[in-house]
Formats: sequence, structure tokens, C-alpha cells
Amino acid sequence: MTATGLTKNLKKRKEVDGEVQEPGPFAETVGLEMLSDEEDEDGGSGSGDREVDEFPEIDTRSDSEDEYEGSEDGSDEEDDEESSEASSDADSGLHIFPESKTILSNITGQLKHVYPEIEPDYDSDSSTEDAPNRVGNVPMHWYDDLPHIGYDMNGKQILRPARGDELDKFLSTVEDPTSWTAAFDKTLQMDKPLTPEELDIIRRLQANEVPDPSYNPYEPTTEWFTGKGKEEVMPLTSAPEPKRRWVPSKWEKQKVMKIVRAIRQGRIVPFKPSSSKPQFYSIWAEPPSSHPPPLPAPKPRLPTHSESYNPPEEYLPTDAERAEWEANDPEDREKDYLPKKYSALRLVPAYDRFIKERFNRQLDLYLAPRVQRTKLNIDPNSLIPKLPSPNSLRPFPSYRSLRFSHDKGRVRCLSISPDGAWTISGDEDGVVSLWEVNVGREVKRWKFDYKIGALEWCPRLDISFFVVGVEDKLLFLIPPHLPSAVFTLTKSVLAPATLPPAPATPSPIKWNTPPSSTSADSPILTIDLPSSSGVPRQITWHRRGDYLASVSSSEGQGGVWIHQISKRHSQAPFKKIRGSVQLVLFHPLKPHFFVATQRYVRLYNLAEQKLVKTLMPGIKWISCMDVHPSGDHLIVGGYDRKLCWFDLELSDKPYKILRYHTRALRSLQFHPTYPLFASSSDDGAIQIFHSRVYNDLMTDPLIVPLKILRGHEVKEGLGVLQVKWCYGQPWLVSAGADGNVAVWCS
Repeated sequence: MTATGLTKNLKKRKEVDGEVQEPGPFAETVGLEMLSDEEDEDGGSGSGDREVDEFPEIDTRSDSEDEYEGSEDGSDEEDDEESSEASSDADSGLHIFPESKTILSNITGQLKHVYPEIEPDYDSDSSTEDAPNRVGNVPMHWYDDLPHIGYDMNGKQILRPARGDELDKFLSTVEDPTSWTAAFDKTLQMDKPLTPEELDIIRRLQANEVPDPSYNPYEPTTEWFTGKGKEEVMPLTSAPEPKRRWVPSKWEKQKVMKIVRAIRQGRIVPFKPSSSKPQFYSIWAEPPSSHPPPLPAPKPRLPTHSESYNPPEEYLPTDAERAEWEANDPEDREKDYLPKKYSALRLVPAYDRFIKERFNRQLDLYLAPRVQRTKLNIDPNSLIPKLPSPNSLRPFPSYRSLRFSHDKGRVRCLSISPDGAWTISGDEDGVVSLWEVNVGREVKRWKFDYKIGALEWCPRLDISFFVVGVEDKLLFLIPPHLPSAVFTLTKSVLAPATLPPAPATPSPIKWNTPPSSTSADSPILTIDLPSSSGVPRQITWHRRGDYLASVSSSEGQGGVWIHQISKRHSQAPFKKIRGSVQLVLFHPLKPHFFVATQRYVRLYNLAEQKLVKTLMPGIKWISCMDVHPSGDHLIVGGYDRKLCWFDLELSDKPYKILRYHTRALRSLQFHPTYPLFASSSDDGAIQIFHSRVYNDLMTDPLIVPLKILRGHEVKEGLGVLQVKWCYGQPWLVSAGADGNVAVWCS
């Protein structure tokens, strides 16, 4: 019975195969014939009672298996014929791929087929892979300048994921403990966590182990050639070495002699000179390191869609556009070509503009500039720093109010009383004049036998006297017309009834008080400097008025002395001085002492007796300096026309270098109360500057040039020798080589 049923089923299959089946739409398009299994629209025998999905499951069982199963189940011939007819009807309506829709294109106006998006949700081997970026094995740096990193399987762009900076990466490692076990995926441009298997491989590689955990390095040895029937016959012999191994070869001798004879005859040259042919090299190649690299060659323009052999319809010109393009001159045409459409690539003719484009490309390379000169369109006025108007920075001296003249000699020094009412000036003829600042009237005159080197008024307000420096002496003088209380206190300070005890360390400086029978014009106190000291060229007071420092013209230890009025004692602050001392200054707030040599300014701590800082102004010869009343800033001038502003808290190099004078600087001074400072020079000019210093350490000082005062004549190459500010007023007093002392008012 089984054999009979099998024979009938085979005949039935031949009849079904003989029938002509209509091909489906996919078979007509592709040209393939697809044979269906025994499945009907309701599921058939292979799919059960389930409904047909968009992607039906294919029954992988063969026809023969169904036939045998049908015969074993005891089905008759009529049932088999009905099932075969149902399966043939199912084959005609079965679609493996989704059907397309025909719509009208908005661009070309023609019909086109649109397929639905592919949804890879079927059970396949690639469904478990998470690889949305389908660009393939291409360098990912091609997408560095683009907002996307590739395309998915539907052809849509995959945007570049946002990545934070290094701080965000660090915070992510703190918040997410699994971020340490992640690696950067170049394809997805993001961190991808590693699986435990991958982490185990990394751990094994770091431990110098085999990455494969199933590998056993201690497997038992397999004896391949041990045992009966496994012996290997080795090609070894114990014959002695043949004679040809150690006897020289006659054939090799002939070959060598042939080469030797060719060398002797000159047919073979050992070192053939290099040919003198011109060497061609690329002008865009790597240059020698001593020259700057050339600019890259200009890149040719990339082709567009209109240059395709099969461009879209919107790029093809109309008849009117073609006629207009042909009517224009070649240089007036927008494009050098007209887009053309070919049905196949083999029909595209040879490029007719190839030679012309190559020639133009060679011209681009030949005429490309070797040096890139960037032209900057900058307004010159924008380079000038924006400074406040001088009118908004008033008051400052702007005109000469009065002039006081010395009959003989240059006026080298002057000083103003602490109350700003009196001025003393000394010339090279030995005359010291006391006169009023407001009216310029001379009150008293002292005449000495030596040249006046320096003058300085005591800064104390309860007493009134000044010091005059002459040859090897410091003379203390009391001005006339003082109140009785001030005169008594001044006399008790300079000539006390009971002298203080002598210091333990003797000093070569002698303090002499003349007897009371002397005249009122004589000095009340005299300090005798060492005989080799010379004329004192600077006298400076400490702000409290008890210490006085003098700098003499002699070099060495005897040039600088510090005198204490209350103890009537003098001492040299330095045992050894490096260089010639030009100027000294007391710090206004700290126990610091500025010493200016020819090129450097050193800051010493007198309390700790050590060097604090060395300032390097970069001046060849220092001529003058002054310290700001706050004590944080210092200005230094030199004979090489430089004026250096130092911020003592900032650096040992100048914060600003000003060059406003045309000749050597002679004097500098800060105003004690106003934000002003002045500088004088041998060019006969006085520069007035606004110098505002802020308490905020982050704000730089404001330095603004305000006024140039001219009123002194230049004589014998010397101009304005010294300037001094009046206390409490924005007035300036200047002394010049022409013998005049001028008062400048606001």
C-alpha cells in the first residue's frame, strides 16, 4: 500500500510540474524562477493555522519528506491532489520582498517606485549585531569635517554624538564606575563598554598569558617517532668531507680573473662619476629645514552633479539656455561646459577640454605664490592706546608762574620746606638763597667758599632746618623768622645742652657744634666727612626726620654714610660696595634702603642686614630715581634717555620703559599727595605725567603724559638739573643750568 501511494504521488508531481505557472512581479523583474513549498494562503501544512506575515517563514522541508509523511498518515489520493492544488495557488500570490508603490516625482514629474523602509527584525545571523554605521572599512578621518559619521542601512546620515571636554570625561569616570572598562569605537565615535570576555583577554595580555583561556600550555608530549613502526629514517651520513669542499675552484678563479682583466683594461670602472644631468624635483616637496615650508599647491575644484554623464533632469539646460550659453563669449560664460546626458558610460566620448584644463592647472602651480603675505586692513588710529583726556586729569602744572635768578653759576640743587612755603636753592658759586614760593622774594642768602653739592630740608613739621652739602662737610642751617617754640625745639635737637653718650664703635665722622658766640648766619651743626669724600652729591632724609643719608663723589666705602641726629652718630652701611654708588633712598614705609649703582638698583633690608632684591633697569648709567609714596613702585632714569617704571611686587624687570626725552635725564620725583610725577632732562624740557596707582593688585598703574614744560635754556649741553614738588599743591619748582629757578603752577 505504501509503494502504491508513493507511485501515485510521483505521478501527481509530474502533472503539477507540467502545468504553466504565472510568474510573480519579483520573478519578472529579476528574471529568476522561484519554486514554492507546500504552503497555501492559510498557512498550509507547513505553517499551521497562523496568518501570513509580511515576511512569511519558509518551510525548509523537502517534497519527498511530505510525501512520505502523507503516505504514512494513510491519506488517500484525493487529499493529496487538493493539497497540491492549494500549494500551487499559494505560489502565485507569495511575495518574498515587500511590494513597491508607484508615485509621481515632485522633481522630475515622472513615475517612480518607492519601497518601504527595511526593518531588520527577522531572525538572522546579523540581527544580533549592533552596527548602525554601515560605511564599511573606510578611514573615519574622512568625516572629521562633517556633522555626521556615516550612514545607516536606510541611507540616512548618522549624526556625530556630542562629546564633552576633558573635565566632562573625568566627571563621567567619577559618576559611572563602568566607564573605566569602555573603549572608544571609531565607527560610532563613542565609548563602547567591553564585554567580560574582552576584559578577560586584556587581563591575560597584561599578565603575559595566552589570550585563549582554553589553551593548555602543559599538554602531554606526543611521541610521533617513538614506538614500533614509527621510526623515522633520517638522511644522515658519516662519509668524510669531499675534496671539492676545501680545494679552490678553478671555475671561480676564471670568473674572478675575467673581472680583474676588465678592471685593468678600464672596461669596468669601480667608482663611476655621477652624470651631470639636470636633476628635476618637485617644487612642492619637503624643503630643507633652514627655509620656511612653502604653501601647499592649490587644490583643483571638485566636480559637481552637473558634470556627471547622467545628471538629473534639473541640471540639463533648456534650448533657450543652450542658445544663450553659445552666444556668450567664453570669458562671460558662467560655466565652461554644458551638462549632457548619456544612457550608458560606454557612450561618453573623449573629454574635449582635457588639454586646456591641464595647461591651466600647470599655470596655477607655476604662478602660485611661494610666500603668503597677509594684508592687514588696520586703522593706524586704532593702534594708539586710548588714554583719558588731560583736561579730566587736572590739576597739574601747565605754566610758569614766577622765576628766581642766581647771578653766578648753575643752580644744581634745590629743596622745598615741608609746609610748601619756602624754597632754598644753591649754585656752583657757593650761594644758598632762601625765598618764598608764592611771590619769589629772597629772604636770606648764605655764601660759602665751596661749591654747593646738595640741599635737603628736614621733613619734620615741628622743627625747621635744612642741610647743605659742601666740600667734605654737611652744614645744618636754621632759617630766620621762625616762631620761638619752633626755634627752641630745633636748637635743642641740633645742639642739645647734654650730648648723648659716645657710641661703642668709634666713627671717623666728626660732629661739631660751634660756640654760642658765633653769628646767627653760621651753621648750628657741622658734620665733617672723611677728607677723601669730596663734594656730597645727594642728601636724603628718612620720613621720620631722624636719619640722614649722604652720597659723596668718592668711590668705595667712604661714599655712603647714614647719620642719626638724636645720637649724633654716623656709620657706613656697607663694608664692601660693588660698583660706584650713584644714589640712595629710604623706603617710605619699610626699613628698606635703595642703593643705585651705575647699572643696577639693589634693595637692602636694614633691620635684617641682607639683600632683598636686585632690580635690572637695563640702563647704561643711572642718573636719578625716586620711590612712590606707597612704597610699591620705583622710577629710575638714566643718561641714555630711558625712564623705567618698576613694580616692586611684580618683577625685577621694568614694568614700563618710557622714552620721551631726547637727551639725558637729570631728575625725577613723585608728588607726595597728587598722582603726578615729573622728569627733567638736558634737552631743557620737563615732562609731567599722571601716575595713578590702584590698591587692587590686579589693576596696572595708569601712566598718562600730560604736559611738556619749556622755559629753561640749554647752556653748555646742560638743561634742567633738578625738579621738586610743592607739598600740598600741584606746583613744581625747577632749577636749570641757565641760573634760573622757575615755579610752575596749575
